[in-house]
Amino acid sequence: MATAFVFPGQGSQTVGMGKALHENFRPAREIFDEIDEALGAKLSALIFEGPIEILTLTENAQPALMAVSMAVIRVLEAEAGLTLARDAKYVAGHSLGEYSALAAARAFTIADTARLLRTRGQAMQKAVPVGVGAMAALIGLEFDAAVAVATEAAQGQVCQAANDNGGGQVVVSGDKAAVERAVEIAKGKGAKRAMILPVSAPFHCALMQPAADVMAEALSKVTVKAPVVPVVANVLAKPIQTPDEIVKSLVAQVTGTVRWRESVAFMAQDGVDVFWEIGAGKVLSGLIKRIADGVTLNTVGTPDDVLVFQSRE
Repeated sequence: MATAFVFPGQGSQTVGMGKALHENFRPAREIFDEIDEALGAKLSALIFEGPIEILTLTENAQPALMAVSMAVIRVLEAEAGLTLARDAKYVAGHSLGEYSALAAARAFTIADTARLLRTRGQAMQKAVPVGVGAMAALIGLEFDAAVAVATEAAQGQVCQAANDNGGGQVVVSGDKAAVERAVEIAKGKGAKRAMILPVSAPFHCALMQPAADVMAEALSKVTVKAPVVPVVANVLAKPIQTPDEIVKSLVAQVTGTVRWRESVAFMAQDGVDVFWEIGAGKVLSGLIKRIADGVTLNTVGTPDDVLVFQSRE
């Protein structure tokens, strides 16, 4: 039996996430306090009390989701004897969740991760003026078909596959008009559904190059260590283990495809049969269920979940 720990991305945030952990476990409180101090702001108050409109802003949602994931990890280490280097074959995260995975694997400090994600969120938001870009979910088309749709829709503009989530769910991203064309083309190509997503910027496409440049500079200024467990990188769908690989993959990830389907398939094919989703929500568990047959899926985001983890075989 081999285990992977996976970390959610943007969209999993909810007001109140992690609050019960904060109330019940000192290690969780210490994580939230450390991140508040690193950012010079009470992010924890926004996480616990909202409003959701402010929490959902990219520059807040990214460090907030990482905070909850890291609070869970620290509680599991303190209360359930978790040692990632011993207990995990791989860690991975979806988009910003890759930063959470790297922090859990101690490639980054918590404080550096929080500051990097605040910078990343701000840079991604500023890269493209509001209303210029868009993202759309194409449901019921496999990845190659979705790529063909994006290529046909581009017509000299940017339109590319941003997220390959598995189970026939692909998100495309780019110039607004091109993405709108992709929605109509996808419907004509047999997509079950194709819809524009309510996001604030066109993530994971070439329009994000200014943000990639910002992240390259930001990452050059932090200490990056070899992770204690291999991290399956979004843009490679294979494990990375050196600081240089980590920096390159995180910069490439800003404009590149999140290859989640292939990442999960890689882990499953390499013997992982138990996945623990760490932090807010169950989005990744739903995706993994459609990608890897016969694996065991678990989530840890509440004190009750911690008890379940403690009682695992």
